[in-house]
Amino acid sequence: MVKIKRMKLSLLMLALCITLKGCSQSNKESIKVGDGCEGCAAVYESPVSFDQLNYVDTLPDFFEAGPKMEISGVIYNMDGKPAKDVVLFIYHTDQKGLYSKKGDEKGWAKRQGYIRGWMKTNEKGEYKFYTLRPASYPNSNNPQHIHPTIKEPGKSEYWIDEFLFDDDPFLTAGQRKHNQQRGGDGVITLKKDNEMLIGKRNIYLGKNVPNYK
Repeated sequence: MVKIKRMKLSLLMLALCITLKGCSQSNKESIKVGDGCEGCAAVYESPVSFDQLNYVDTLPDFFEAGPKMEISGVIYNMDGKPAKDVVLFIYHTDQKGLYSKKGDEKGWAKRQGYIRGWMKTNEKGEYKFYTLRPASYPNSNNPQHIHPTIKEPGKSEYWIDEFLFDDDPFLTAGQRKHNQQRGGDGVITLKKDNEMLIGKRNIYLGKNVPNYK
């Protein structure tokens, strides 16, 4: 009887684990890197578990009106070899420069909005995402940007330089100079291919990231 009860409890816990998204994900890592990051914990809010992530993601705004983009690249380890199974989380503003919401957001999505995406690099270290080019904040001179967070196996999450756009008139020489080059250069040159803007950015794990081991 006790054995049957334990079995039922185990099945109940398994069902609960499957129901709760991100059950297999944990931010309790043995190695802490970076210097803190507000909002980076949103990486654990992936709609599917990390082991089910693809190296390609299409953000939910892609099918709306606006300039469509394809951004891709390779994530490298410090030894120069492609890094497999690295999770890249991104979010950005809508076409009005706002972190727009659908109304049912939870967790960090209440601040970041619904335009968010998650990818996990393949064996070649590749990632790719499709989205719309974000707008600058309303009534500001802030450059257009995409916020990225990195989550490596065995390490805590950390932020790298934002994705920026070389042709953005708000991206001044002074702003370029003050970029920290965390993860490498985040400024992307966009090229138009039919109706699609194509950009490339390679990312280098740990580059200029404090406390990186």
